[in-house]
Amino acid sequence: MRATLRWAHSDLRTHRGEALFLVLATAGIVVSLLLATALFGYATNPWQRVFTQANGAHVWLHTSSSADTGRLSSVGAVESVAGPYPTATTTVAARGTRASVELRGTPERPAVDRPLLTSGHWLDPANPDGVVLESRLARALLAAPGDTLTLPGTGRTLTVLGIADSAEPRYRPGEQPGLVWAPPSAVREPGGQVIGLRLTDPDETDYAVQRAVTVLGAGAVDEVSTWKQARAEAQGDNRLLGQVLGLFGLGALVAAGLAVHGAIGTRIRGHLRDISVLKAIGFTPGQVVRVFLIQHLAYALLGALAAAALIQALGSRIPGRLGDAVGVWQGLPGHTVALLVVPVGAVLFIGATTGLAAWRAGRVPPVPVPRPAAPLGGRLSGPARRGLGLRVPPALVLGWHRAFTGRRRSLATVARLALPLLLIVVAMSAWTTIDRFDSRPERIGLPTALTARADSGLAERDARALLERDRQVAAAYPGVEVAALVPGQTATIALRGLGTRAEPYPYALAEGRAAQGRDEAVAGQGLLDLLDVKVGDWVRMTVGDQPQILHIVGRSIEPENAGRVISTSLDTLRENDPGLDPTLYELRLRPGADPQEVADRLVTAGAGRLDVHAVPNPADGLSPLRGVVVGLIAVLALIGLIELLTAIGGTVREGERDLLALKAIGLSPRQITAITVTSTACTALAAVVIGTALGTPLAHWLIDAQGRSSGIGAGIAQGPSAALLLLYGAAAVTGAAALAAVPAARAARRRLADTLSAVA
Repeated sequence: MRATLRWAHSDLRTHRGEALFLVLATAGIVVSLLLATALFGYATNPWQRVFTQANGAHVWLHTSSSADTGRLSSVGAVESVAGPYPTATTTVAARGTRASVELRGTPERPAVDRPLLTSGHWLDPANPDGVVLESRLARALLAAPGDTLTLPGTGRTLTVLGIADSAEPRYRPGEQPGLVWAPPSAVREPGGQVIGLRLTDPDETDYAVQRAVTVLGAGAVDEVSTWKQARAEAQGDNRLLGQVLGLFGLGALVAAGLAVHGAIGTRIRGHLRDISVLKAIGFTPGQVVRVFLIQHLAYALLGALAAAALIQALGSRIPGRLGDAVGVWQGLPGHTVALLVVPVGAVLFIGATTGLAAWRAGRVPPVPVPRPAAPLGGRLSGPARRGLGLRVPPALVLGWHRAFTGRRRSLATVARLALPLLLIVVAMSAWTTIDRFDSRPERIGLPTALTARADSGLAERDARALLERDRQVAAAYPGVEVAALVPGQTATIALRGLGTRAEPYPYALAEGRAAQGRDEAVAGQGLLDLLDVKVGDWVRMTVGDQPQILHIVGRSIEPENAGRVISTSLDTLRENDPGLDPTLYELRLRPGADPQEVADRLVTAGAGRLDVHAVPNPADGLSPLRGVVVGLIAVLALIGLIELLTAIGGTVREGERDLLALKAIGLSPRQITAITVTSTACTALAAVVIGTALGTPLAHWLIDAQGRSSGIGAGIAQGPSAALLLLYGAAAVTGAAALAAVPAARAARRRLADTLSAVA
């Protein structure tokens, strides 16, 4: 045991930097995997907790006021119902901020889908104007219990009595109105009613919706929402962050395992004589294997323990969503198990790769086998000899030759180094795609920056004139958005009519062409997946009791409503309903315009007749991903550095046998150093070329696959610019050459006696 420890200690002193980088890389990998686990738990648990505690409804149906919803309780799959409650859609304002809301007349606190109060108290019959706000709506309005809300244009006010969490779809500006529970007397002009259904079998949601719509009649149902949609919306960007962290964490773990495998293999080749001596003095093959295995397991264990302790102690203090996720995750039942399993799994994986490489050390014979000493010139390839004949500097020719002489070993080194470089290219592509959301929103389905809604008393011509009067408004596209029932009546989608044939709305198309003729439309990926259709198909939907048949001629990138959107021109919708007036206007601003300043000016100019808000950008929810990408690149760079140091060490040691021959033919120490530097640079260059060539299409595929799964659709991926990739490759090759310079120069200046002993 003492000899084993002395050997390990000697090896540690010789490879301090490599050991430090391995510990840091392992810590970074385990941190990534733990954060991914925390984000997955954070994405799923809060909504699930609210749904369970609230005894949530699996289906919500918005119907006309005349619908006989009492018949739904007899539907076989329905266990219990909430409501029906009268509803009215209106706008509320607080502290200069407006929000579209659904006033829901709730006579008493329901037993099904029971709102969970987070502050304040429930409705009070003695206060007919008191309301309870859904928590996200309250945050958007900066409202708290005791605040007063105004209803613009009516002179009415409402008093906030409480804030509550709900398992229903949450408030999203411009997409989903906020939920306001109010006494029935506060809903003075109901526009419909809503009823919630709790099912005996949640997996039968589609069947239950179809049965409910059949019982009520398609014309009586305006909108359907399900628990699956609410859960997916609640998970949102947190799940995406978890997927990114998990993917890169696993990729980095594989890269680290391969780097350790290569490091041990190179070290074994450099210490064959020492290992033979150990066996000659009594070390068994198992003891030799354990020397390497225990040593690298200790490095991995140290990094894993440091990562687990860091996340446990400081994880909840990380700014933003990551810190919130860790804080929630630490309170979940499976937190302790995950905190143990993830580091142990990472250590075991690294241990497996270590054991596989160390097994080769156990096979080294106790009597050293002299290595063949074929002359360097005799092994020169044809291109190398031709290069020397053309008077190419010998250092360049011999360096290139050394990098690719041992084909199998050289290819393995290039492949191991290419893996972290490939993952860095993928991370850079993710960063560039996020930047594209910010800098070029029109390319990802957001050609307009503001949405304006006008009071019903404001005519279309007057509204457009008022909006386009602002010098920074380039265009105002009139439109309408309604909920439509899909074929089979199992879900609702968003049907939009935007722009006119004379002034078409500038959709971002990823496939097909723009809708130009009658009954032509473009659709989002989420709708195509939901209906199992493709570009070129005709689809039929129902708006109220009127059918609408449209021909899908293109696929648009749709970041809203999970891509479940079909869009046509306002003229097409008016052909079915000539009296249809626009209910909203999408505003395209001039370059450099500040959306918030323009919105404030329009609200002031509208004198209470306009409600203007910014179009939500998915990049706003992805801002934490930037810090994640930076951290992942740092971890991958550490792994690449480990592999690079291993490659340099192997190149230097294998060059020792050629040192005498190189000096004998007249090469100076500087030229011999240049051979090793050139060899390392060629290896790094090959890895950069392979990593970039494979990483760029892989990044596009991964990002587009995520776009398809989220409903936005493929076509959002944006790779790094050619200049950035060139700079990245140049930095990697230059850094590799710089790292190789010092050990190569030291080896080139070794004494002849040392060299003779090394090759003996």
